[in-house]
Amino acid sequence: MTSLMLSLPNGANWLGPFCSPVNSWTGLLLRRPIDMESRAAIRRGEASLLELRSYLFCRQCTLLIFLGRPWEVTQRALELMHSCVQELCLLEVPVVEGALDCWVFMSCLEVLHRIEGCCDLAQLEANRSHTVGLWAYATDKLKSLGYLCGLVSENGPQSEELNRTVDLLAGLGDEKPETVHSLQSPYKKLKQALSSVEAFERHYLELCHAAEEMYRAIGRMRSAWLVGKSLAEFYLRKGDPGRAEVFLQDALRSYLSEGWSLLVTHTRKQMAECQKRMGRTEDYLQTSVLLASDANLTIEERKHFCQEILIFANRSTDIKAPSACYPSTVQKVAISMNAFAQLMQVQFRPSTAVVHSGAALQVELHLRSLMPVAVHLEQLAVSVHFSLKQGGTDGKARETQSRPGTVLFPLGNSSVIPPSWAVAGPSLVEVQDHSPSDPRILSSAGVVCNNTHLVMRHNDSGPSTDMPSRVSPVHVAVDNGVQMLKTRDVTLLPGNNSIAFSAPSQEPGTYKLCQLCATVGHIQLVLPHISPLVQYDVYSQDPLLSVEPLTDTLLAGLPQRAKVRLETGHYTVKKGDALQLSNIDTMPILTAPSSCFSAAILDSTEELVGQCLLSIHSSEKVTRISLPPTPSHHVLEFQLEMLCVIPLGCDPPEDLGLNEGARHRLRRSSHPNEPMAIITQRMSVDCPWSIYTTPIFLTFHIPFKARHQLLSAGKRKYIQVCLQNVSGVNFRLTDLRLTETQQGPSLKLQSLNAKTQQLVCSQQSVYCVWDVGWKEDKPACLQCVFSANFAPASEKDPAFHPFNYEFQLERVMTLYTMRAEILPAAGEQHCRSGVLCGLEMSITRLVVPDDDEGKADEEGQTEEFPTTNTKLMYKVTDSSGSWAVCGRSSGLVSMPADANANHRVQVELMPLFSGHLPFPNVNVFQYLPNSASSGQPLTNSCVENNALPLPVLLDDQVDAASVPRLGSVRRTATGEQRSGGLHMPRLEPFRPGQVFNHSQGRQVLVLPSVDQHVLEMNAT
Repeated sequence: MTSLMLSLPNGANWLGPFCSPVNSWTGLLLRRPIDMESRAAIRRGEASLLELRSYLFCRQCTLLIFLGRPWEVTQRALELMHSCVQELCLLEVPVVEGALDCWVFMSCLEVLHRIEGCCDLAQLEANRSHTVGLWAYATDKLKSLGYLCGLVSENGPQSEELNRTVDLLAGLGDEKPETVHSLQSPYKKLKQALSSVEAFERHYLELCHAAEEMYRAIGRMRSAWLVGKSLAEFYLRKGDPGRAEVFLQDALRSYLSEGWSLLVTHTRKQMAECQKRMGRTEDYLQTSVLLASDANLTIEERKHFCQEILIFANRSTDIKAPSACYPSTVQKVAISMNAFAQLMQVQFRPSTAVVHSGAALQVELHLRSLMPVAVHLEQLAVSVHFSLKQGGTDGKARETQSRPGTVLFPLGNSSVIPPSWAVAGPSLVEVQDHSPSDPRILSSAGVVCNNTHLVMRHNDSGPSTDMPSRVSPVHVAVDNGVQMLKTRDVTLLPGNNSIAFSAPSQEPGTYKLCQLCATVGHIQLVLPHISPLVQYDVYSQDPLLSVEPLTDTLLAGLPQRAKVRLETGHYTVKKGDALQLSNIDTMPILTAPSSCFSAAILDSTEELVGQCLLSIHSSEKVTRISLPPTPSHHVLEFQLEMLCVIPLGCDPPEDLGLNEGARHRLRRSSHPNEPMAIITQRMSVDCPWSIYTTPIFLTFHIPFKARHQLLSAGKRKYIQVCLQNVSGVNFRLTDLRLTETQQGPSLKLQSLNAKTQQLVCSQQSVYCVWDVGWKEDKPACLQCVFSANFAPASEKDPAFHPFNYEFQLERVMTLYTMRAEILPAAGEQHCRSGVLCGLEMSITRLVVPDDDEGKADEEGQTEEFPTTNTKLMYKVTDSSGSWAVCGRSSGLVSMPADANANHRVQVELMPLFSGHLPFPNVNVFQYLPNSASSGQPLTNSCVENNALPLPVLLDDQVDAASVPRLGSVRRTATGEQRSGGLHMPRLEPFRPGQVFNHSQGRQVLVLPSVDQHVLEMNAT
């Protein structure tokens, strides 16, 4: 019907007779199957709209109960009552004020009685969610009638209100015969409730408690607290603020936890009224502070509550007419500062928050006043707790533990709804489900909330553990510490304010700021705990001497400057004090024997105080630096120039237990990307304030890495030296030379380097080659020194400095040459893939064993293997996978002791691919038989067997350190010889350059195999 009236512009014409004034509001009558009186009135056209809707609902209710759907009656009853109220307003039907409240109240109770009559107690308790709405609606309407009839006031109803009550009771008419004998009929309850103040209070409280219990039983705590809020308003009007505050606290707790800012503000205003009536000064002041800083109130309202605070603060003790809230005896009242002002940040000067004892330290507090007007503070104090355990007396420790100069505080002091308690927004993620058969087909799509535990959390069962006590004010205690930061006569303006304090720093230790207290008359606004932790340290510093390089790295071989920094601490440098530095041969200090240079004096804040001259005197063992007079807790800085000598690069010492090949490998193990080698220099300094010597360590980096290599071309020898710049500086090289260190020149070194001066950039290398010749007899080893002068390329007038690299080469003569030829199959001009071909190897001795091998091989010679013959073992391998070695791949040959002795060996190969294939690898080793082996000499036929149990090296570039030595002899600590394994012969690889391979890097042309397949083709 409502939709019909809203859709038609002028309303339905048939509704005209029903728009007559409402003279009867007896409510619903559900105890009759058919209300014949209302039916007859409708036929005669004498019924009002309210009677028409009541009759239609009664018939509908009867049908629903017969159908066994009683709980649907409650839902439709609520819809009916709300619709009737709206329809009468839309049609502007004249209704007596309060008549609709009477009709709704009686109708709600009638529906509830009708439901109770057709259901048992268990069904009613299980379906409270359907009936609780009617109980709450009846409670609200009875409350409206009580306000209208003057039954909710401290003085009772007036004459006008009594006349209104009589009119409302007259509109109820006579009680229906069906409810005459019922003591709990809606008619009797309404008449009793409106008859007196006591009866109304009894009925109203009974309905409120019933509705609240039902809401709590079904888990609707918000609705229960809303009923409590209504009870609080009832008690306020009745003049009972104590009971009202209990319900207001429950409601405020709910609003705070859920973030209803306007409801929080309104509830706090009601709580302030209760606290003021009860004379609870401290609680009232705390609530007034919250309301004065509440942005939901107008400026006038905020100023009103702020004025309430100032009135109490400025109230004198000789009050002649004290009020309930402001007693005659005024004492100091401590309340929380959270709503009065926010601590934004604390800033220290100096910013390190670490000072020495007696130094000046300022603490600046940034406060944000939340009051609408300027507030004059008599005193603003910060309590400080001193701790000697955490304080320090060591300047080094205090410097490394410097604290941040500015401490920021989170904005958690909002007086209405703190951000951390506001309800979190949902975090939604889209979820798509595709068809298993076809991933391109979308089967379903949805949205998943990842933080349902925050969005749909249940906060109604009790107050949250992380919610501050903004419901009932917190009683704070003022910390009257021994040490306080105080300032007087401070005016806090609305918004940001800055207040500076002078912090105590007499005793060394740790000072922690614990509590902030602002005094306004008789009110103390206290911030109980300053969090996060804010503290500063005061230390008693010992003198500290340090030497720091002026560049990122100190380079050895070049003059480098370093800064000497002396922090005097508690020591005062007097006239005549001096530093004595021990001279080091590997790191001389580059100063004249008697010279002066400038020094700077800084204060504790690193600001320049003055400059002075230092005198330095050097002797053979000590360098003495005279210090100028310097006050305590100051810094003296000056610079020194020193040079770290680069040591000669030599081979590893013999006591490492490595053979010559291993030392050679270690020398070549440097990689271009490896960091620079370092040299740590230790310098001892004698200071006037200590009887102990202070060690100073400086780390220098060698800017170059040098490595050498012996190159061979037949009998000719070449020495190659690689000089790599591993620093970040470009250098200019000159005078690159290679000399021998033996007494008496025996070598002819001819430089093959075209340039005498070269530029080597950072991370680049320079290669130098010399042709080596012998003047007389060949030496057993070569001892050489590579030298060069270097200087930074950026200098205009460079001063060059030397760099030397010493190395040693042993067994440098070429003993054997090896030539290899690949012969195609018989009748073929070229080799073909898949066809056997021969590899012919020719090994030639160049020198006599007495001259070349000497005593190096005496340990492997026995009577069965005389020194006249040398046994060599060859091994043919292919690392490229282009060849297949057929038959034997290794063998043993016996080389006569004559010069130019030659031995030829042939091995069968098969090329696997066509093209220009590289020659397979041919490795030659020296075969050393064991002295304990059989006296029968081994023949070529038996040693050329592939099953020969000898260790085999597959790569000709592997050095001696990687060759296993089976059957080697080890010497124990007592000098006895013990066999390291079975009595088996062993192999000794040659050093690089002792065997020259003429076929190294050669290739051979291999043709593809002849294709004899027939390809048939048909053309149409």
